[in-house]
Amino acid sequence: MAPRSAVLLATRNVLYVSIAGDLIVAAIKVGAAAYTGGSAMWSEAVHSLVDSSNSILLLYGVHRAKRTPDQEHPFGYGREIYFWSFVVAVQVFALGAGVALVEGVTHVLHPTPIAFAEVNYIVLGLSALFDGATWLIALRGFRRGAGDSDLFQAMRASKDPPSFMVVFEDSAALIGLVIALVGSYLSIRLDLPILDGVASILISLVLALTAVFLARETKGLLIGESADPAIVMSLLRIAREMEGVAHANGILTVHLAPRQIAVALSLEFSDELQTPALEIKVSELEQRLRALHPEVIAVFVKPQTALGYAEAVERRRGKTRQIVFHTPSPPGPA
Repeated sequence: MAPRSAVLLATRNVLYVSIAGDLIVAAIKVGAAAYTGGSAMWSEAVHSLVDSSNSILLLYGVHRAKRTPDQEHPFGYGREIYFWSFVVAVQVFALGAGVALVEGVTHVLHPTPIAFAEVNYIVLGLSALFDGATWLIALRGFRRGAGDSDLFQAMRASKDPPSFMVVFEDSAALIGLVIALVGSYLSIRLDLPILDGVASILISLVLALTAVFLARETKGLLIGESADPAIVMSLLRIAREMEGVAHANGILTVHLAPRQIAVALSLEFSDELQTPALEIKVSELEQRLRALHPEVIAVFVKPQTALGYAEAVERRRGKTRQIVFHTPSPPGPA
């Protein structure tokens, strides 16, 4: 199986497990919330329902991104993943955090005691078991691609939102369960039903912070982020080492999907290369780049002098450069 297909299959499997786990947990929480009347439990039920719908949206995005390029989308549909990931972030904020906040404020204004507290604790324990299992599976899947780097930094650097969104959402779910457990216990122990509503508000805050982080990360990918610096340097090194390349001026890269990169190179070729030989060199360079980095799906090479490249960079950055040509002064009168 090709590496890209294997990674996609692993991502889909994690999403399938996440959907199944979230739906089971959501059903348990909804039943418990209706039975006990706990505000934090209602917030957690909504949280699990939102998480399950989010995984479905991510799975749909992965499916849509597999479509082949066509005339209207010559680079394919890879960015569908980034679009649906951003929709997920918005949904976490609007539905998850919004509903939990409304439920919490309502319960603070009109507090009612939790009935059948034992049921609450049992359900929270079962939810932690299911959410913890899906979190562990998602974490292991993400770790395989992230290596030994710091988890949070790996999420920031990742170009594959579904892989880290499930980990982040399940982490928020576990934090929410702890808040719900503490809020429920204190509201019963201290006979202060208002604390159950406070817990629901805190859960909404956790969801809001999760949504902000996810939106920030996916927005950058949706707009267009460059490849990892190590990949960029590797691509530039391959171009510099090509016979016939006098100077590699610069490189532009952009992710079209988690494992799809478009590359534009500015190269100054040796003066003795004629057009047929130049075409062969460009084709050979493209083969070398793709052999070492299979995620490169498009390569554009612009023959250009170093001076021409510097002028183009400044124009792209909104600057103009005035070039003064110095000519020798005419000789004075004899």
